[in-house]
Amino acid sequence: MEVTKVDDGKRSFKGRGVGLALVGLTGGTAVVLSVVAAPFVAPALRKVCLPYVPATTIQVNNVLRALRGRSGTLVDLGSGDGRIVVAAAREGRFKCTGIELNPWLVWYSRWSAWRVGVSSNTTFTTADLWRTNLTPHSNIVVFGVQEMMPDLEAKLEKELSSDGCVVACRFPFPSWTPTATLGEDIDTVWLYQRPKITVTQDNGRPAQENDCMARDTHHNT
Repeated sequence: MEVTKVDDGKRSFKGRGVGLALVGLTGGTAVVLSVVAAPFVAPALRKVCLPYVPATTIQVNNVLRALRGRSGTLVDLGSGDGRIVVAAAREGRFKCTGIELNPWLVWYSRWSAWRVGVSSNTTFTTADLWRTNLTPHSNIVVFGVQEMMPDLEAKLEKELSSDGCVVACRFPFPSWTPTATLGEDIDTVWLYQRPKITVTQDNGRPAQENDCMARDTHHNT
């Protein structure tokens, strides 16, 4: 009986030891994740920050369909693991750039581009999209969140090139009228082209491009 009690005590002690070790490991992991994530969470306090949500295969294909017939420079805002940039580069018609706050995703994207042989046509940069001049890019892709679309629309009205286009995924812009809509539900993408962009006026009627350009002039003054 005494031996049994001693064995039970040992087992109980070992059980408590394992439990404490697991708690310590979990707590340590949480601290590490908090430290690693801090630089990427902080920008959300200043501006809406894009979460990392990988694009589905259908979404990637819809983006490429929207860009059919286009070429030149392409930038993906909040490029995540780089799959949009890599897929566009494999088309052979674009010089592609991915802008992403998370340096780990930037490094992974570079590796992905190298792995499929398109690293010479891709650039991945750790940067804040709100502080990046988008004028040099004739094709812009964004997987946005609803809260950021009004601010991004205002930024693009000032910076989108005269022949530029924007492909918005998951959420449309609040005032612009798309020239094409592809897909459905979460896979929907909206194509906006600069010469054809219209802006909804206060009276609910669409304003033509000259009205949009007037707004650009107003924003730049």
